[in-house]
Amino acid sequence: MFGVVLVYAGFLAMLVGALSQLKPLSFLGIHTLRMGLKVFAAGFLSTSVGFAFPAPQRQAEPRKTQLDEFTPIYQFREFHSLVVNAPKHRVYSAIRSVTAEEIPLYGFLTWIRRFGRSGRESILNPPRHQPLLSVATRTGFLLLAIEPDREILVGTAVLAPEEWQPRRQVMPEDFKVIDQKGFALATMNFLIEETGPETCLVSTETRVYATDPTSRAKFAHYWRVIYPGSALIRRMWLSAIKKRAELSPS
Repeated sequence: MFGVVLVYAGFLAMLVGALSQLKPLSFLGIHTLRMGLKVFAAGFLSTSVGFAFPAPQRQAEPRKTQLDEFTPIYQFREFHSLVVNAPKHRVYSAIRSVTAEEIPLYGFLTWIRRFGRSGRESILNPPRHQPLLSVATRTGFLLLAIEPDREILVGTAVLAPEEWQPRRQVMPEDFKVIDQKGFALATMNFLIEETGPETCLVSTETRVYATDPTSRAKFAHYWRVIYPGSALIRRMWLSAIKKRAELSPS
């Protein structure tokens, strides 16, 4: 997270410094072109340090979820949760049924992620009125584990060696044993924990395990750029699940 802050603080400083070359932004204390260049340089340094900031390896102990079983070791993590006033079976149904249209700004943020290109169907370019998780699992994500009314786990290879070709269809158990260089494996779950007769804590967690230092550094650049948008999407996704689950059954 600190790396993300450094990267975006640097982006902002570089923008301010660049604008100050057109006209010094005196209201920000920048009174000369030279001072603007110094701000730009400081921003460039901050961004560089943010991209290079180490991502420590973590381990999940004890293992309590399917996510822990499939990704016990990871270097990158994102976690969000929300209380939903509905029984677990309705929450579970909502998780599986929510569409992209129900998630505010989803279309806009994913349009930015794919640089405005239409491209083929994917979780970043889902067809209308189709459950988002179903789109994901038929367009690049593997359904790793499912516990009805408790947890759904999906995964994908964000990075893979260019020459790598699976000899057969990749199965969920393969996700646990891939350790060759050049991989960054991402898993994402939705977890339901009952907190009362008609109340649940719903969470979504993403973990990424890079198999070697080069892959870790390469993925860190990508992660630290997309993290704010990704976090916003996850929070709005949970809000859409909450809204659907809390609707009257009628």
